[in-house]
Amino acid sequence: MPTKAQAFRALHRGRESGDPLVLPGPWDAMSARAFADAGFPALATPSAGVAASLGHEDGATPAEEMFAAVARVARSVDVPVSADVEDGYGLPPKELVARILETGAVGCNLEDTDGATKVLKDPRRHADWLAEVCAEAGEELFVNARVDTFLRGVSDPAEAALRIRLYVEAGAGCVYPISVPSAQLPLLREATDAPINVFASVASASDPSIAELGRLGATRITFGPGLQRRTQAAVADIARELYEKGPGRAKL
Repeated sequence: MPTKAQAFRALHRGRESGDPLVLPGPWDAMSARAFADAGFPALATPSAGVAASLGHEDGATPAEEMFAAVARVARSVDVPVSADVEDGYGLPPKELVARILETGAVGCNLEDTDGATKVLKDPRRHADWLAEVCAEAGEELFVNARVDTFLRGVSDPAEAALRIRLYVEAGAGCVYPISVPSAQLPLLREATDAPINVFASVASASDPSIAELGRLGATRITFGPGLQRRTQAAVADIARELYEKGPGRAKL
């Protein structure tokens, strides 16, 4: 029987165009169980969604709290879990991999923005660091290397393509050009044979569908904190109705 890590890695392989792997993003144990019970084969925690659930701003969650939150998610479900651990919190590769595996996660997102300065890291130095992480991870941890060029205002897809090639050569199993315009996704698809993770919005009906993103080159789809924010908005609506109408009249 394959391990969770093997099963998670296999989910990225042999996918048909238009049928990307969809990974909803739980922010706590309850949401994780809801997504798993709905039938999703794997989950991917969003750092911003976890931060909001813990009362922190995005990017301000202490490492200890993030690892603890991921552990609660991973132990609450039987499906594989990938963890967004931002830029690795300054931990050495060996310690970082060990800490992630201790949570029960079998995958991770690692971004190329410096968490302290919010500036893009040098791509070659970051690739060297990723190579150390991937060497420590072996087959136990599936590394998704986030490419933040578009997020940081670098609109030239050539810069994203350069980073993608470097990170795949370093051993990343998947790359994540966050905020890539959908029209430029085919250009990045041409730059690599590796799986590509694409962010999908849950707020705009005008954005490409999941199937269309798959046809444009996406291998897997994640939602960042979008699902958590949508749930938070629904809770806010219930709270307002309860406050304005009272518990006897509110339709909960």
